[in-house]
Amino acid sequence: MRLVSLAGVVMLGMTLGSLAAVALTTTEVIGQQGRKFSAANVSVRKGQPVTFLNDDNVPHNVLSLSVGNEFDLGSQPPGTSTDVSFTVAGEVEVICAIHPRMKLIVNVTQ
Repeated sequence: MRLVSLAGVVMLGMTLGSLAAVALTTTEVIGQQGRKFSAANVSVRKGQPVTFLNDDNVPHNVLSLSVGNEFDLGSQPPGTSTDVSFTVAGEVEVICAIHPRMKLIVNVTQ
């Protein structure tokens, strides 16, 4: 009986560990449509990817000039997506260079 119980505990631990790994690598998807991002704020852990999906019918140019998390996706055609991982904890301001009223704050945590 003890062997079965130990095996059950090991299996449960492996399952919970797998779920934790999935939770840490979950990708946040931010859409772009109607000259705005699908969210005004999002929180991610360092290294967790954020997918910028252009689900609009016009191009967008998503970028950040926040120190340590600078990026520029260039002209992103409709229907495309690009992943960005943030490496420095803190607040990251993301904008669209084509539509300057499009703003997003990414809160990057440890």
